[in-house]
Amino acid sequence: MSGMKIEVLFPEFCNLFGDLFNVKYLEKCLPEAQRVDTPLSGQPLFVQEAPSLIYMGPMSERSQEKVIAKLKPYRQRLEELIQEGTAFLLTGNALEVLGNSIEQEDGSQIPGLGLLPLRARRDMMHRHNSVFLGDWQGQEVIGFKSQFTMAWPEEKAQGLFPVKKGVGLNPKEGFEGLRRQNLFATYLLGPVLLMNPGFTRSILKAMGAEAPSLALESVVQTAWESRIRDFHEKC
Repeated sequence: MSGMKIEVLFPEFCNLFGDLFNVKYLEKCLPEAQRVDTPLSGQPLFVQEAPSLIYMGPMSERSQEKVIAKLKPYRQRLEELIQEGTAFLLTGNALEVLGNSIEQEDGSQIPGLGLLPLRARRDMMHRHNSVFLGDWQGQEVIGFKSQFTMAWPEEKAQGLFPVKKGVGLNPKEGFEGLRRQNLFATYLLGPVLLMNPGFTRSILKAMGAEAPSLALESVVQTAWESRIRDFHEKC
């Protein structure tokens, strides 16, 4: 696993809800991996090479427009990386940056990068907060949602987590998040990797770890079992 690199896009902006602990946990799982933080003022690592994982976390709505403008010149490169199977993890509203558009309350549209087949709609007067229970390859996945937007995927979209309880991409959608090749995009907060060891193993495999082991495995597994049990008892 030597030579692995985790690129964190714009951590000075994309850092809400403590979701950078997704990356901190991956660093514990892959102690030989190099973390590369790319500031908004810098050139992304992915321009010159293919990182083992590209991570982008939740940000403010104002920051979304800055991030879209920053990444727009690299749209084709991102498309190439997705098609080649580079691993991506997008959490919170980061997935909207790669979507087709974000509709504001006045009806105006903010064009996204068009790399994910969905459109988002903001409602800044109503923040949605909820807990979520879904499925990931036969294992339950849990997380939290806190957002001003809902998203509507196109028919061709591949969902990430089928909904068991809670709200998907929108209240009528049967799945939460999107997947495209090894790109995993979810609104779920938590951080989602710390809360879901089964999903974390899949991310590690997508990064190229042949026999991935989790840091503090017994602890995170026991905590996951406790959260799942608590969810079923109370929800």
